[in-house]
Amino acid sequence: MALLPRHDSRLPHSVIGALLMVATWQIVPFMDTIAKHLSSSYPILQIVYARFFFHFAVVFPVVVWRHGAGAVRTDKAGLQILRGGFLLMATLLFFTSISYIPLANAVALVFIAPVILTAMSALLLREKVPATQWIAVSVGFIAVLIIVRPGFTSFHWASLLALCTAVAFSRYLLSTRMLAGTAPPLVTLMYESLLGVIATSATLPFVRVAPAAMVWLLMVTLGVIAAVSHFLVIKAFEFADASALAPYNYTEIVMATALGYFVFGDFPDPWTWVGMAPIEATAV
Repeated sequence: MALLPRHDSRLPHSVIGALLMVATWQIVPFMDTIAKHLSSSYPILQIVYARFFFHFAVVFPVVVWRHGAGAVRTDKAGLQILRGGFLLMATLLFFTSISYIPLANAVALVFIAPVILTAMSALLLREKVPATQWIAVSVGFIAVLIIVRPGFTSFHWASLLALCTAVAFSRYLLSTRMLAGTAPPLVTLMYESLLGVIATSATLPFVRVAPAAMVWLLMVTLGVIAAVSHFLVIKAFEFADASALAPYNYTEIVMATALGYFVFGDFPDPWTWVGMAPIEATAV
């Protein structure tokens, strides 16, 4: 009897990259929710410090265990540190913005990042960007304008911080793609937290408020979620191009909206929903 043909059960790289990116954006809103909660009682700089310090504290021992102490040396150290600077800037801007405006609104505004990322991928990395992806990110950009409604009375100045976050975060994602395959993912994950720890440590003596016992747990959780989610981002870019993964950033809005409503009672207004609809459509 003839043997049945064998089928390769492995998923295409593009699908794996997409799944990893979607998983990332379902985890990140939990970190943002903790940061927004803590911002009512603790300085933003202290929260940012906790996010980077515990991220580094979790990853560094694993790097040494898996790759040895010599793994901290890399040919792309400059780009690694620059990438960490983009992430530090994005984190500081975003955590500040969500201390003033609803989480879902801030996340929606950051969604201009895929537009920037797609453009930079085409111009700097010479990636081929299909017309469908340009359409998807363009629709997302128009949706962002609907949510922001610049010039109207509902505009809040903290929205500008969320938009600046998008610029910094798109540069972070682009540098992540440029570093893909140049170092073990855990090493890249360690480097992205290093500058954040150093820079925020310098400010901590001037802003620190003694945390309560439960707050310590929340701060540790910030770092753990950050480390896990950014590890998934690094792995995703090893499987797919930056432009191909950009639209999947939009899936974050679902979890961000749910957490914003159940934790803070922030329910998006009708115009925000109008803007979110095409954003979600581009991710499907």
